[in-house]
This record gives sequence, structure tokens and C-alpha cells, in this order.
Amino acid sequence: MAIPTPPSPSGAPRGSLACVGMGMTLGSHLTPLARSHIEQADVVFAALSDGIVELWLQRMHPDVRSLQPYYAEGKSRMATYRQWVELMMTEVRAGKHVCGVFYGHPGIFAWSPHKAIEAARAEGFTAHMEPGISAEDCLYADLGIDPGRYGCQHFEASQLLFYERRIDPTGYLVLWQVGLVGDLSLKRFSTGPAYRQALVDVLSVDYPLDHEVIVYRGATLPIQQPRVCRMALRDLPGAELTAEETVVLPPAVPLKQNQAMRERLAALDRETATT
Repeated sequence: MAIPTPPSPSGAPRGSLACVGMGMTLGSHLTPLARSHIEQADVVFAALSDGIVELWLQRMHPDVRSLQPYYAEGKSRMATYRQWVELMMTEVRAGKHVCGVFYGHPGIFAWSPHKAIEAARAEGFTAHMEPGISAEDCLYADLGIDPGRYGCQHFEASQLLFYERRIDPTGYLVLWQVGLVGDLSLKRFSTGPAYRQALVDVLSVDYPLDHEVIVYRGATLPIQQPRVCRMALRDLPGAELTAEETVVLPPAVPLKQNQAMRERLAALDRETATT
């Protein structure tokens, strides 16, 4: 059950903010606590890419305001995200209990929830983030990956082009937003094969071009199945990708034992056994 925000010393109502995750699959991933925040809010803002999910949310609350219309072709996504923060904070400052509902997990690949909570707390309001089941959680389940077996690196795909990052090909590599890779403007909703070829060129330093990659997209409706498409790394530029697809590269080389450290640990074990 959500905890209401106490009134201010003057007796005037004080606003509050809760940013919650809807999860990935409609109806099955929403936690009881996230539902409670939605139902008890004065106003709900929704950043959900699926209109069916938004309609479902409207059955839970009479005042659901979609944030999707603030996107526009040629408009920086960062400008849109700043608008989202201001919309939520305007209602918080007016003394409303505000709930922002975000696709998946509200803290993963979501700038606005973090910024809104930061702004609310800086102004003395109660603010809370309630986690949700993310695309990463679904990916592990749908692809049968245990990140603890070989290790797992996650990168936003463009970071591999914009910065010098160190890739470990002995573990899994998960690349997010490959459909947007190389977009410096933050105004486009997709980039083309030439941009993905630049990504392949970077990856080919650590992976052979015939290495299998997995293109994955989780299901958002109970009647759907996740999309899983396997191909060679060299074929990635020609694949149909949107911002929602995630690309996974399984390990390319085996783990190499650190023999010196193993000997050191064995010596420590022997010392421990004799004390």
C-alpha cells in the first residue's frame, strides 16, 4: 500500500511523486505496490509506447495523461524528456500526488524518472521509484542466459562508437538501442545500415564476422511471443531493427584461468587449514 505524503507544517497539502514500472507484458508484470501508487495518485502521467497498454492503464485511474504526444520528428528527445519532468513537477508543486508510469523499469534507459525524482527531492517533496520487470529481466528468461555463468556486459550501442570502451568477449555482450546507433542529434528514431556497419567494424576487433548474434525483442502483450532472430555478425547492418530490439553477442572465446591467482589462493587455503 502506498504511503501518503504528510501535510506541510502550515497545513497545506504537499505534493509527492512516485515513478513506477509497468513491466514489459501487459497485465502480468505490474506489482501490487506499483498498482497502489497508480490507484492512489491524484494524476497519472504515462510514458508507454503501446496504446493498448495505455488504454488498460486508464481503467485503473480516471486521470491518465499520456506523455507520448510530446515526441516529434526532428525534435530532440532530450527536449521531450525535460518537458516530461516539468509536467510532473508542475502538478507536484500544486500539491498533487503524482504517479509517473513508465514502460518496463522506470530507472532503466529512462532519463526523466531519475531527473524528476531528483528535482522533487531537491524541493523538499517526497519522491520514490518503484521498480518494474525490465527488458533485461525478460531477456535472461527468454534466451536462457544466466549472467553469473560467464559474466555479462551491457552497453548502449552508441557508446561503443562515441567512446573507447573495453569489451570482454569471454562473457555475454548486450547492446541496447542498436536501431538508433550513432545518432548524435537525439532527433531521429532510427539510423540506417551504414551506422550499424560502423558498429560491426568496432565489434569485429573482438569478434569474428561469422560469430552468431541474437536480435531480441520481448513480448508486450500476453498473446505475443518474444522475437528471437539469430544471424552472423556481418549480417547485422541489413537486419530490420527499431529502438526496441536488443542485440546479444554470446561469448566468443573461453575463459582463461588465472593460474598465478589460483596458486595464491591455494596457498592461502593451506595456511588457513594449519591455523
